[in-house]
Amino acid sequence: MHRRTLLGATAATLAGLAPAVVRAQGSGPQGGTAGVKVAFLATLSGPGAALGTHMRDGWLTAMAQLGNTLGGLPAETLMIDDELKPETAVTKARAAIERDKVDFVVGLVFSNILGAVARPVTESGTFLLSANAGPSPLAGKGCNPFFFATSYQNDQNHATMGQVAQEEGYKRVFVLVPNYQAGKDAVAGFRSRFKGEIVDELYVPLSQLDFAAELAKIADAKPDALFTFMPGALGVNLVRQYHQAGLGRIPVLSTFTVDESTLPAQGDAALGFFTASDWAPNLPGERNTQFVKAFEAAHGYVPASYAAHAYDTAFLLDAAIKARGGKLGDKPALRAAIETVSFPSVRPSFKFGKNHFPVQDFYLCKVAKRPDGKFQTEIVRKVLTEDVDAYAAECRMPA
Repeated sequence: MHRRTLLGATAATLAGLAPAVVRAQGSGPQGGTAGVKVAFLATLSGPGAALGTHMRDGWLTAMAQLGNTLGGLPAETLMIDDELKPETAVTKARAAIERDKVDFVVGLVFSNILGAVARPVTESGTFLLSANAGPSPLAGKGCNPFFFATSYQNDQNHATMGQVAQEEGYKRVFVLVPNYQAGKDAVAGFRSRFKGEIVDELYVPLSQLDFAAELAKIADAKPDALFTFMPGALGVNLVRQYHQAGLGRIPVLSTFTVDESTLPAQGDAALGFFTASDWAPNLPGERNTQFVKAFEAAHGYVPASYAAHAYDTAFLLDAAIKARGGKLGDKPALRAAIETVSFPSVRPSFKFGKNHFPVQDFYLCKVAKRPDGKFQTEIVRKVLTEDVDAYAAECRMPA
């Protein structure tokens, strides 16, 4: 290969590894040039890409409304694909901090990715805000002054469904989840409120797409209901195969298996499935109605909770930075602002607990088909009010 060709290939490769950048237009306050730099780290390729895409587009919807500024400062967002690979996520996060000098790392779809990057990001003194993943280790004894979750602690949605199963009088439930931290949190959450019998508890690889063996076991067990957590492509395939297997007589109590990221592919097969969430497109409130309308106008599809949480994250940072007069250098003061500042959330109930996880309401939702033919989850009833996660009491936040 000629040297010129080699250099060209190398440049192309480096360009492919570089994050996409969304820059603010204009200058800082009083004509200054200081701004805010954010690394948006999410799964944007592979089987989990739909979740990351919702999250990215929720952030971009907020930034468009904020004029691509945060707290009055011009903002630059580095869009980074973690590729659902922990080692890749760590490498890219470190580059964003050390090379690009970002002020915040936000995003984080999967708990195994958050688990990998949490320590290197927070030990650098950089604020890390998760708009989805909420693993238990970071909610309890591992809570951290530089880490916030704008979504929930992983167990909470599943605990909500456990409460539903208990209230509905189900006695025997089959459990099916992926074998990683969030799957284990799902089972812990469900078990925390469901007091009946778990007839079987199966863990499958995060890459599994064929559920024939598991569906056969469910059919043989004849449970009162199936509790399952299957995000992204796993959920798409499970719902399709569940429908094809003729198991519709067994109610499905799910979390993150049917939502707006999976429903376009699941279609009618998902009708009747239940899920638990802190948010749904039809959650009452003018703020949420405006968000859903703006999101659909900008991106052409119905937002999922991943999008709503990312949207809230942008407005949280905007309010906190504004409260600090645009001063990012005083980390303790900025932390205090993030902890306590009021911002226009799409959720009517939102405040941070002492472990930096939200205290909020949770709902039972059901898949519905809208008059325009699109699918969405819709609230059936509130299940938990201002719920505090089970690990908050273990948090001893360092100063």
